[in-house]
Amino acid sequence: MPSYWRVTRSATYGFIAALPLLVLYEVMILAANRATGMPVRVGAEVWIKQLLSLVGQIGAFGLGLVVFAIGTGILIRERRNNLPIKPSFFARMIGESAVYALLTGLLVAGIVGRILMAAPTSPQQEPLSLFTQLALSIGAGLYEELLFRVALVGGLFWLFKQLNVPRQGAYVVAALVGAAVFSWVHYIGPLGDAFTVASFLFRFVFGLALNAIFLARGFGVAAWTHALYDVYVVLGLFRLL
Repeated sequence: MPSYWRVTRSATYGFIAALPLLVLYEVMILAANRATGMPVRVGAEVWIKQLLSLVGQIGAFGLGLVVFAIGTGILIRERRNNLPIKPSFFARMIGESAVYALLTGLLVAGIVGRILMAAPTSPQQEPLSLFTQLALSIGAGLYEELLFRVALVGGLFWLFKQLNVPRQGAYVVAALVGAAVFSWVHYIGPLGDAFTVASFLFRFVFGLALNAIFLARGFGVAAWTHALYDVYVVLGLFRLL
């Protein structure tokens, strides 16, 4: 029997597991924008599209083609290695992520609370409907993990390795920089939160936790963990706890 823990770290499982997040986000955000007449999108998605636009005009259709091409390449490469595709594993990945999202949120809040000797402040309520916030939560899990974990942390790690920085040191520096940038971007733009030390520190530590999950369990679990954590926040689960 294939090892669940081994195969679900692969790029193939990460790509397939992320597809429901992509479809769900697109359907929900299109419905939300049509209902309110106020178009909103996840910031990380917009930044990715802007980066892709440097090599040509890119839109939702163009981004879909890029995702399809990358995914096809991943599937072809890893199917050559006889990687088994088991539908039950994807359900387990979502369940695993749901547990990580809950435990990570509580653990990070406890760590930051001890550092500050007070409970970290909750992010301000966005002036958006619950449905729109849920859509953005799902999109944030997908696009922020793709941008900050895969591209930023992975890219920095590769760069430091090219500069002959020792492997462990390269990842530590990449993780710290990635977590700092991940926290900082939440204060940018008209829907950005008001800056507080507590919220910045919380997101910084949470970014480090997501880095660890990404390293240990791969992109799919990290994306679902992030998305479900944001959904928990929007639904007020942590306030109840």
